[in-house]
Parts: sequence; C-alpha cells; structure tokens
Amino acid sequence: MRAVSDDAPLLHDLMPWSVRPMRIGRSWPMAPDPSSLRARWVLFTSAADESARAALLHPTRARTLHTPVAQLPGHRTPTTALAAESGRCPAPVRIQHGPFDQQWLIPDHRLIDVARPELWRVADDRQIFVIEQAYLPDAHEAAAPEAAVAFSALLPDGRSPAGKPGLIRPLFRRPGGVEPNLAPGLTDRLSAQVSAEVTAADTVAWIAAVARPGPRGCAVPLPRDPGVWHDGVALGRRVLWLYTHGSRFADPATGQDTTGLRLPGGSRPYVRSPLPVTPRAGELTYDPEERALRIGDGQISPVSPAAWDFTASGVRVLEAWYERRTAVGAPGTLDALRPAGWTRSTTSELLELVSVLTLLADLRTERADLARQLARPGVTVGAAELRAAGILPVPAARRRPASVLAHQEEGPDGQFALL
Repeated sequence: MRAVSDDAPLLHDLMPWSVRPMRIGRSWPMAPDPSSLRARWVLFTSAADESARAALLHPTRARTLHTPVAQLPGHRTPTTALAAESGRCPAPVRIQHGPFDQQWLIPDHRLIDVARPELWRVADDRQIFVIEQAYLPDAHEAAAPEAAVAFSALLPDGRSPAGKPGLIRPLFRRPGGVEPNLAPGLTDRLSAQVSAEVTAADTVAWIAAVARPGPRGCAVPLPRDPGVWHDGVALGRRVLWLYTHGSRFADPATGQDTTGLRLPGGSRPYVRSPLPVTPRAGELTYDPEERALRIGDGQISPVSPAAWDFTASGVRVLEAWYERRTAVGAPGTLDALRPAGWTRSTTSELLELVSVLTLLADLRTERADLARQLARPGVTVGAAELRAAGILPVPAARRRPASVLAHQEEGPDGQFALL
C-alpha cells in the first residue's frame, strides 16, 4: 500500500458533528437477549435491602442508587431514585455493540454512566451512524486491511472488540432525515463536479466505499470524474446495506433485498450438525479444509476463511461474538443471569453474521480497485480546493448538536428537562 501524502479531506471536516461513545459503566444492563435483562431487573429490584441492591448495581461516581437523572430521549422510564424502584423492567432495545454485534440494552438513564442523549434524540428509521475506527499503524501490512469506518442503523455504543472507542457521526443532525451532518455546500460542490444531483445518502455511500485510515484521521478522497463517483456510490450502497443488515439501501434490482442477507446457494452456510443446547466458552473452532465452523459437536458450513479471519481492531469478529454469548458472569452478580440456552434465534444471528462478513470480504477487491483509481495524480479534489471554495473550514456551530424539540423529556423526579 502506498504512503498517503495527498491532501484528501478528513471525515472530521466532511461530517463535522461527532459524539464520543457511550459509557455504560456496568455490564449487566446489556445482554445478547432481552429475557436475561428482564430477569436481572427482577433480581435487582427485589433485593432484600439497599446495601444488597447497591452491590448488584455496581455504583460509580456517575451512578449510584440515588443519582438524579433525566429520561433517555424517546423512553418513558421512571426518574425516581433506583433505591426505591419497584416497577417493571423498561422494554429492552436493540443497539449496535461495536462494529458487528447487536445486543440488547435496558434504556434506563439511571443505569448508564454516560448515555449520550444527543444520539438517542436523532436515532430513528432514517438515521445512519458512521463510527470511526481506531487507527492501527500496522494495518497496512495486513493481508486484509480493516475498514476505517463502520456503519449502523441501530444506536451504536461506539465500542470495539479490542475496547478501543471511536467517534460516532450521525448522518442527520435532526430526526426524520433532516439537516445532514455534512459540511455546508459540500453536496452542491459534488453535484457540480459529477454533473448529477448528490444527496446526503450518496455522500455517506461514497464515504463507505473509499474512507481510509491514517495518522491524521480518517481520510475521504473526493473524485473529479463522474464515472468514478457513480461506481463508488454504488459500491458504498452495498457496503451500507451489509453493515445495516438490509435495513438501509435495500434495492432488489441489485440483489440488495430487504428480506434477509443471503449468500448464493453453493456458499450459503447451514447447520450441518445440531449445535449444543448450552455451548461453552472456548468451544468455537474453525476447520479451513472443510470450511466448517464447529461449536462442540455441532457444525455450520460452508464458512469462508475470509469470514473466519475477518477482524475489527485486530480481534476476530466471530470469536468475539461467540465469547460474548458464552461468557459466565461471577457468582452472585447480575451478569451470572445468562440466556438459558442456545436458541434458534441465536443460530439465525450467527448465520447472518457469517453472511455479512463473507459479503463484505468479497467487496475488498472492488474497494482496492477504486482506491487505485483515486491514487492517480489529479483525479481527486483536495482539502485545499475545498478551503478555497469556502466549504472548509466548517462553522463552529456545525460541530455542536442541533436543538431537537420534538418532544418533552422528563428530568429527575418528574420535572421536565429543558433542551
């Protein structure tokens, strides 16, 4: 891979508003399934006394049994002190944990140290979250370099399998797909360059296709050639469709269906031998000769080597996914309440993840070809040109969240919060 010495603009400037990752502060409010969370809540609220409840909570500086906090935007949960809580568990919600894992979370602000309410306010069925990945200096030497950014339709926590957080950049600054989080004037400039109307969706698709890591931050080269632009946007739409598990950029005409991510018949993974009812940590292995994923005596195949070797922050994605579903919590803690067993839903999630990783790995050649085209002299627009056009630097206000007044949010003890 060549050394990057050009003037490609940074994602930091093209999508100026960013939010740091969530920090839950305790592991038990998140789990692979909602039933475990409800069981943990019942145990927590039925503790014999306040000291027992505190031991289950795992208090921090930010959250104790008496910390006053407002509701999370969009969730009508109680705001009274946890010490007196006796109600039902708030309905768990699906979130994106790291780049590829989908977990469940109790959406109760009293349990989350740093929830980033500004993200919850803009999370809806139009939103796409762009999650910048940690820069790994030696990544260019890897046989399969990791992507500079990940994407999610679900609210992301911004974590990674290696524990390295990344900044989260929503595509839209307000709910309903309103006010793109893009440098003012950027889409107009791109439209003039490629002789076609460029939307916020096109722009994030281009970012998905070409973003590359670097010591200065994630760089996004912008093309002059309309053909290169259209090819890149089409590629990026497929990348986004895969990262969001088909919930964004579905297009049956291009094989990007809304009914599920499926590999072609000959490479589609199936359960060949029944999986254990209660798999244990360390039982996941891979047989490259048979292209088989094994869990105890169970087997899933075919699974491509590229899917097995797919990493995020240097950690193999499938291994990390499995470990989070088989880890055993310490006795006496709420984490010890785990799913009763491996379910059909868990198997479906695993098969879909294998498909996502396989299809993303298949796109690496196209992404590398596009990168080589953009590496030629004179084919891209640099940050200097954007500065000359008045697009950069962006106004300071664009790096701050927009005011969102769509609904009232209850503050501590039933008081309404001012936004």
